Amino acid sequence: MEGKPGLQTVYQAVQALYHDPEPSGKERASLWLGELQRSVYAWEISDQLLQIRQDVESCYFAAQTMKMKIQTSFYELPADSHASLRDSLLSHIQNLKDLSPVIVTQLALAIADLALQMASWKGCVQTLVETYSNDISSLPFLLEILTVLPEEVHSRSLRIGANRRAEIIEDLAFYSSTVVSLLMNCVEKAGDDQKMLIKSFKCLGSWFNLGVLDSNFMANNRLLLLLFQVLQQDQTPSNLHEAASDCVCSALYAIENIDSNLHLGTQLFQGVLTLETAYHMAVAREDLDKVLNYCRIFTELCETFLEKIVSTPGRDLGDLRTLELLLICAGHPQYEVVEISFNFWYRLGEHLYKTSENVLHGIFKPYIQRLLHALARHCQLDPDHDGVPEDTDDFGEFRMRVSDLVKDLIFLVGSMECFSQVSMLYSTLKEGNPPWEVTEAVLFIMASIAKSVDPENNPTLVEVLEGVVRLPESVHIAVRYTSIELVGEMSEVVDRNPQFLAMCLPPDPVLAYLMKGLCQPSLASPSAKAIQNICSVCRDHMAHHFRGLLDIARSLDSFTLPPEAAVGLLKGTALVLARLPLEKISECLSELCSVQVNALKQLLSQDNNGRSSDPTLFLDRLAVIFRHTVPRVENGETHPCQKVIQEIWPVISETLNKHRADNRIVERCCRCLRFAVRCVGKGSAALLQPLVTQMVGVYQVHQHSCFLYLGSILVDEYGMEEGCQQGLLDMLQALCVPTFQLLEHQRGLQNHPDTVDDLFRLFTRFVQRCPIVLLRSQVLVHVLQWAIAATLLDHRDANCSVMKFLRDLVHTGVSNDHEENFEVRKDLITQVLNQFGQQLISQLVHACCFCLPPYTLPDVAEVIWEVMAFDRPTFCRWLEASLKSLPKETSGGAVTVTHKQLTDFHKQVTSAEECKQVCWAFRDFTRLFR
Repeated sequence: MEGKPGLQTVYQAVQALYHDPEPSGKERASLWLGELQRSVYAWEISDQLLQIRQDVESCYFAAQTMKMKIQTSFYELPADSHASLRDSLLSHIQNLKDLSPVIVTQLALAIADLALQMASWKGCVQTLVETYSNDISSLPFLLEILTVLPEEVHSRSLRIGANRRAEIIEDLAFYSSTVVSLLMNCVEKAGDDQKMLIKSFKCLGSWFNLGVLDSNFMANNRLLLLLFQVLQQDQTPSNLHEAASDCVCSALYAIENIDSNLHLGTQLFQGVLTLETAYHMAVAREDLDKVLNYCRIFTELCETFLEKIVSTPGRDLGDLRTLELLLICAGHPQYEVVEISFNFWYRLGEHLYKTSENVLHGIFKPYIQRLLHALARHCQLDPDHDGVPEDTDDFGEFRMRVSDLVKDLIFLVGSMECFSQVSMLYSTLKEGNPPWEVTEAVLFIMASIAKSVDPENNPTLVEVLEGVVRLPESVHIAVRYTSIELVGEMSEVVDRNPQFLAMCLPPDPVLAYLMKGLCQPSLASPSAKAIQNICSVCRDHMAHHFRGLLDIARSLDSFTLPPEAAVGLLKGTALVLARLPLEKISECLSELCSVQVNALKQLLSQDNNGRSSDPTLFLDRLAVIFRHTVPRVENGETHPCQKVIQEIWPVISETLNKHRADNRIVERCCRCLRFAVRCVGKGSAALLQPLVTQMVGVYQVHQHSCFLYLGSILVDEYGMEEGCQQGLLDMLQALCVPTFQLLEHQRGLQNHPDTVDDLFRLFTRFVQRCPIVLLRSQVLVHVLQWAIAATLLDHRDANCSVMKFLRDLVHTGVSNDHEENFEVRKDLITQVLNQFGQQLISQLVHACCFCLPPYTLPDVAEVIWEVMAFDRPTFCRWLEASLKSLPKETSGGAVTVTHKQLTDFHKQVTSAEECKQVCWAFRDFTRLFR
């Protein structure tokens, strides 16, 4: 932003943002105001807007801007201005306390973030309480500040560092009794003022969450008693009930280490058990909000005391009434209630799975059985539901989560026992002619556990499968839909009982049943998926039915299938194709591909007079065929797919050329070619030169990153062939020129992470297949410069590719796996590190401390480990120099890192005997800067 804008201009932009009827006007205003917020002028302008108080919108924008600047740009202010900023913010929140709650919240956040960064503001809690607690009109904003202050301590928006964070937590713990005393006074003064009670409970919950309240002090505190009184009262308003529930959940979460918080834990345990009556009253009044609140509390109770429940079930704090509370909630007719408890049941299952004590499993088995019965009821569709079950609505997603939970818990009940019980229930249902929705739910649960049951010599499974495929067509469409899904899940049973695949024997077997479904639009998708599953598991048996599969593939577009289901069918067909005799594969593959190839030819020949010419559907189908046609080919035998792929290449090449400007279509072409090359390996040699020539030619004009990825596949397949290495290097150099030009643009790395990802995959393949070729090339210097620059890139895949390249590059000088040229490689890596070693280590340390999220540290540690393994003494000097350049204080005057912490970290890294020790050292060290 050039120059400081006038206040009137800012007002106009804010008005346009909120009131301009044209979306384009709002967007222009938003962009301009965003630029203002990033500028250094935002400090003064925000302060002026808050002083003038012209309207709610401008004050909200100013308060939000002030908060954002303190969070992200605090370094812009000189240290001597911090105190005046604090005083100004406190004045603003006092003057604006009645204008709008959202403005107060933004200003409270700004004050809290300032307090956390401003090391010279000692005892801020005490100062705030002393200044404002005696003025009843100031209590709401005081409580707001004291609520957000603990919440902001671990905010990712603030990089205050572990040292400052520890100092703050110690300070807040010291003043926590002052806050609790203030809250007790507020509650006493509140009377019937619900807003004050809500604010008090929210504030208390925030301090519980930070874990700084003295548990013994809180166990005997009147606030705890008041919380449960509020929750026990039938007439408590919803907002107050929710605030009290949140506070109790926070308290339970805060005492997860039960043994060190035993007194408070016991009080909370006994308090929650008193809420069962209140829960039933909420159910009777059909107050779903309160029911959900109680279920959250019961679930948090179980989560907190999980260790006790498992280690001492039925005794003391392992009292199994906790599980009874959750099962009571599971009986509520609304599925949203039981869903709250899912995470606890997952965790309970995990704990029990790790123990093989049958006695312990026996204790919990009845509870799990009751839960499963409740879940089966909740999975029932509405009786008036028309059509098939929906997977994408809320209820469909709930059923998917039920399915996952059942799979995780079934070991406790016994998958065979459970399946037998459910199948007996299914048999009983058939005889009793039950409502269709009950039958469908039973089939759904059976489908969830079918794969968990051992299919070997299991007559129950066979009986169920026989019964399902004989279902009459007159049953509800949802029952047929789920029964088809069950058949797909029972593919291993089909594999053990191949008589089900006989296409002409009575009773109606599996394939005939699924073919009926495939021909019915609403059942086509699950039928296709079931056929795919059976093809995947029963490949050898299905080889006898390949002609039938080929007929399905030829008429794929006559079925009402979504693209992914059609692709799935072709995947199954390709898996079966790979099991045919080698001499038949070529002809059958040609037939399987012909429909897609002919469609592509037709698209190429037609004039696009308003008709779609999108070839991606057919390219995706070819790709899945190539990907999964993996026949067993002995050394010396010609690959049966080679001839077919050579015949198809001109069509794909022409498609690519026609749509060379369309990234989506070019990506699909490259994907198709990638799997074609992988399919036949070195049998694709005839394609190498024309493919590379076309790739390079198109890439000069259109920098589609998929060409870089495809190039990496070619290097992987042919990089060890000496006759191909120079051609591949020429390809690399030709691709690098436009790539580097693209990345040189402003924010080039950030704007093109896919290009970075694919580019360094290509470099890595060179390192893995022909390292000396790359190490001796002229492009290497540029490659390393871009690699070092890209280490700062905060993008999971791109950064991972960069680190893998650097790790593998240095490793070529460490690993002596190719003895004939090891010394050459070692000398070349020595030259690389002599030139770039210090710069690389400094950049990696800087990236870890200031740019990269923690999940990237294992990848960085591998690079560090390889450099250290190559030359430990030199690495020690590089690391020491890198650490000296780090800032030792924050802009707020707090100590970021001490000299001892620097020397300890240096010693931990340089004395590490395993890579994971380097990772642990970096993980601890970088917390000092986060």
